[in-house]
This record gives sequence, structure tokens and C-alpha cells, in this order.
Amino acid sequence: MISLECDNLFSTWREQARWLLSHQVDPSQVSWGATEVADLFATDQAIPDTPGPFQARIPKALIDLLASAACYHGDQRWSLLYEVLWRVSHGDRTAMLAGDKLGSELQRRIKQVSREAHHLHAFVRFIALPPEAGPQLPEYVAWHEPAHDILHSASQHFIGRMGRHRWMIATPLDGVYYDGEQLIHQRRCPEAWQQLAQNIDDPHSAMWLTYYSHIFNPARLNPKVMEGHFPSRFWKNLPEGKLIPGLITEARTGKQKDGQASLIGAKPGKRISSGQG
Repeated sequence: MISLECDNLFSTWREQARWLLSHQVDPSQVSWGATEVADLFATDQAIPDTPGPFQARIPKALIDLLASAACYHGDQRWSLLYEVLWRVSHGDRTAMLAGDKLGSELQRRIKQVSREAHHLHAFVRFIALPPEAGPQLPEYVAWHEPAHDILHSASQHFIGRMGRHRWMIATPLDGVYYDGEQLIHQRRCPEAWQQLAQNIDDPHSAMWLTYYSHIFNPARLNPKVMEGHFPSRFWKNLPEGKLIPGLITEARTGKQKDGQASLIGAKPGKRISSGQG
């Protein structure tokens, strides 16, 4: 068994996979893991430094698929990619397709990565730092907890939307900082970035919470659909998240029939009779 470590970098894995493929190393004979795992399963065989004789033509479409699926956090993260690569390089392109068992898992991972990128765009909440913070700090900061490695690629979305403003997104793993001209990605998010993003107070949070609570319509509540579009794992990092459990409880205990939030229903107004005459 050959055990390798790519430090969760697609570029490193790609070089390793190219070398393995050139030596016709079967997927069953290689694994990727942490250093201590590599020591446990390391091979006793001498590993050549130079590429092997086998050459394969790999379609660019496959490289794009593998690069996207590489962002997925899960079991056999890198081994699955090599198994797909192996089959396609030996003429079996069904490994790229959803109709194949392996291809189905590949496509599922790509879909999950794409969905997680959408979640970043939808649920990041930038908070403005006060002007006196100074030019050495970003103007806007945000904290986000993605399930997959989508921050670097998906945060490109905000460059056009935020103009020349300086902004930063910190996560438990990595972070990005846009200085007004270029996007800087830190694979290990600096602790100072994490502290800043998690501890800043939003001066406009009260106004936002008032707005959110007033537009909530209990008559249209569908918790299953809501969870599908707005997963509860994001609630804790959103200002409106603290309101959602209470609003759901309120809707379930009778407010759904009113079709309005309790604060709206309590306001005085003229009742329209439903009787005939």
C-alpha cells in the first residue's frame, strides 16, 4: 500500500495522481491520509522518483469535475478522485456520469460543493467596521462556517459586488481578504481575523431584527422547506437566527391561522365582518 498526503491541495494531489497513473498504480494500492496514517500504511517498496512509461489522454472536462469534487469534505476524498481518473484513463468514461455508481457519487459531491457556494453567497452577513478603525483593517468583515472548501473560489462573487471596499471573510479553517485590488487567501485563517469577525458588534442589528420579525408570515411557514433552503446550521451566525426558533414556535401554537406576526396582529384596526347583509 502506498500512502500519500496532499495537504488537501488539488494541485498537489494532481501531481501525485499523475505520477501514480504513469506507473500504473491501481487505486486499491494507494490511499491519502494524515501523516500518522501514512506512517501506518506506508509501503516498504522503493518508490521511483521519475514518471513511469504509461501516458493517458485525460479530457479537460474530467479535470474540471475532479477540481470541483476535490472541495468536498468527506470519506475517501482523494481516493475517489483517483479511482475516477484511473477508470477514465483506461477508456471507461462512464465513471464521470451519474448513471454509474462511482460517477453518481462524484456528481453528488460536485452538487454539494455547488450548493455550499450558494450558501456562502446567501448567508454571509458583512458588518461594517467604524471609520476610526483605520485603513489597516477591512471596512467590512464576516464570519462563515462552510461545510466544504468553497471559500477561495466562491468568495470571488463579492469582488464585483463590494466595489473597491476592503472586506474579509473568516472561517474556522481559512480566510480571504480583499484589499480593494486583489483577493488574498489564507489557507490557515489567522487568529486575529477570526477574533475580529466573531466579536464585532453590528450597530444596525436591532433595526434588521425589527424588520425581519415584521415580515415573517406564520401562515406560510413550512419548516421542512425552510430547512432545505435555509439550513439551521447557519442560524447561529446570522443576526435573525436568534429569532427563528421563537417565530416557528409561535406559528405552531396558533399564529398560522392569523397569517401575520403577533406584533402586527396586536395592532388596533377595524375588523371586517364576514357575515351577509
